This record gives sequence, structure tokens and C-alpha cells, in this order.
Amino acid sequence: MIKRDIERELKVLAGEYPVVTLLGPRQAGKTTLAKMVFPDYAYSNLEIPEVRERAILDPKAYLSGFSGPVVLDEIQRAPELLSYIQAIVDEDEQAGQFILMGSHQLRVREAVSQSLAGRTAILNLLPLSISELTGAGFEFTGFEEYAFRGFLPRVYARSLRPATAYSNYYQTYVERDVRQLIHLKDVSLFEKLLKLMAGRAGQLVDYGSLANDVGVDSKTIRNWLSILEASFVLFKLPAYFENFGKRVIKAPKYYFIDVGLLCFLLGIRKAEQIVRDPLVGSIFENLMVMECLKSRTNQGRLPDLYYFRDSNGNEGDVVLQNGRTLSAIEIKSASTFSAAQWKGLRQFKKIAPNVGESYLVYNGDSYALGDGIEAVHYKEVGPIFNPSEPLKIKK
Repeated sequence: MIKRDIERELKVLAGEYPVVTLLGPRQAGKTTLAKMVFPDYAYSNLEIPEVRERAILDPKAYLSGFSGPVVLDEIQRAPELLSYIQAIVDEDEQAGQFILMGSHQLRVREAVSQSLAGRTAILNLLPLSISELTGAGFEFTGFEEYAFRGFLPRVYARSLRPATAYSNYYQTYVERDVRQLIHLKDVSLFEKLLKLMAGRAGQLVDYGSLANDVGVDSKTIRNWLSILEASFVLFKLPAYFENFGKRVIKAPKYYFIDVGLLCFLLGIRKAEQIVRDPLVGSIFENLMVMECLKSRTNQGRLPDLYYFRDSNGNEGDVVLQNGRTLSAIEIKSASTFSAAQWKGLRQFKKIAPNVGESYLVYNGDSYALGDGIEAVHYKEVGPIFNPSEPLKIKK
């Protein structure tokens, strides 16, 4: 069983709030984590039809069947329960009464905000991180092995073949869940969008261009992308443009929550294909942006992640906001670095005076480059977001 970095924050919140809501994509390990952290809790899975029917038809009787704290899985299947949970925790404010889990953040967040505002903490559990894999004894030399294998716990726990695992994941979860949400008649249009997004991972999104290529209007594209984001398939990285005027690009970028799914959609069936693929830079960037995101969510913090690009092409692939202080990160798949690679970081530091440390994340050794910029090996991304873990920087 792989120990998850989010475990500490989950325990703390369960000691502070009567309800903790744990969101995340399917197969990210929510159920395993909840059962490991709360072994004495009852467990009920609302994905099971007869359980869900009982909960919906008679919520009060269903909840009264638990004599102590309980984990309720796939809570978005029975949002009717939330009003009754509110009544229970208002009567007895004891911490840690309910652990709610869901795989569709939009549905759950809307329902929770209406019924459990102020009564629940919310955490996002994403697939495994590189540091979690390393702690469990899964360590690879090249980034392409991480990208190809992806980060679903089941792939490692059961030694599954990645290409087959992601094929099944796509068919059983992505296609089924998202199709239920958007009521698709022509599945081929949605499949076309997903493959286009794979080919454009990390690029500025152009809704009109996507609409023309898919064969639907731009409003439909925006709707489909919002559902893919809410279903933890895609992550939208917004632009950082505070007080920078018209010279800053404002269109968002999209990345795949699991880079293993990205590789599958790109037709990559062996890890060694990645280094020869024309999109190797995008794959590496997707991998690193997700490592940044996981570092934030595993600490129970808001992502506060952005990117920066101006009209002259100067950019920072990730801008991290901590209060009023910013850190900028440039991501390159190369194993060597040159001054040109951090030109955008220097430009960003000139126009954003509240920038602290900045980083070039790449496939080589970690070095201090001067001017407040450090080159960081891709496996060292985690400590950038966690000051208690010192970076291994060469001078």
C-alpha cells in the first residue's frame, strides 16, 4: 500500500471539522486512503445501485443505520443525503463524523456549498506523485517512464500494463462518466476533442479553432471542457495578468490530470517512444505542472497556479502565488541548460517586483544560477512547494 502525502492533512481536518469532503478522479486512491486512515469507520459505496436507491428513497433511515462515523463514497450519486447530514452535524458538532468522497467536483461542490457550508473541509486527492512513488520503491531513471506508466495507484499495485490500463480507464470511466453528463449522441465528436486536447496539451486554448476542428460551436467546446475539468480529466491553468496591461496573453492552458492518459491518447505504447515524439516537451511540461499541482493539493492548499506570457514571447510556464509573493517556474525537457532558457523568468522578474525565487525545472542536475534563479532536477519539484524539504542545490 502506497503512503499518500495528503494523509497528514486529512487526519488534521478530520479532527477539526464534523465533515471532510475528499474529491478526486476515479482510481486516484480515495477509497484506499479513507479505509487506511479511518479503519474504524463504517463504509458505504453509493455507486452500488441498491445502496444508492435505499439512500435516495429514505435518507433518514439510511443514515440512522450507522451507529458511528462513516465514509460515504461517490456522494454525488445521492446529494439528497447532504441536507440530512447537515441536520446531524448541527445537532452534534463532534469532529470527524463523516468522510464524503466524490469524483465529480462540480456536482459535489455545488451540493456541499448549499448544505454544508462552514461544516466541511474540502481536499482534492490527485493520482500519485513522483515522491510518493519513490517512497514506495518505484523509482525510474528517465522521466519518460513516469509519463508512460502514469500515476494511477492500481497500475503499480497490480503491475498492470500501462497501455492496457489506460485503454480500460478511458473506456470505462472517461467515456462513460462524461457521456452521462453531456448526453452525447455522436461519441466520435467528443473523442475528437479529447485527442485534439492531447495534441495541444500546454498550448494556449483557442475555442474557435477547436470548434472548427471538432465540428461543433465554441459554446459547446467550452461546456465540454468545463465538464472534463470538473471530472478531473483536465486541469485549466489560467494566465497571470495582474496589472500588466494589454501586452499579456490571457487565454488559459489545459493539461491532463494524469499524464499516462495523455500518452495513451497520443498513441504512445512504449516509454521509449516519448523521447522521439515531437510532443516530448509538452509531455514533460504536463508531467511537471501536475507535480506542482499535487504538491499544493497534498498540503490542503488552493492551487494558486498560473502561467505568464507576454506579446513578445517571454513566459513562465508556472507562476505560484503565495499571498503577495510570486515564484516563477520555466519547464524544459532537456538535460542541459542555457541562458536563453531562463530569459522569460528574468523578464517576468523585471515587470513583477514581488517575485521571489524562480526556477528552471529540467532533466539535469540542480544548480544555483544566480539572480535568484535556480536550476532544479524534475524530481526535486516537490521541495519548491514545501520549505521543510530542502532543495539539493549545487553552487
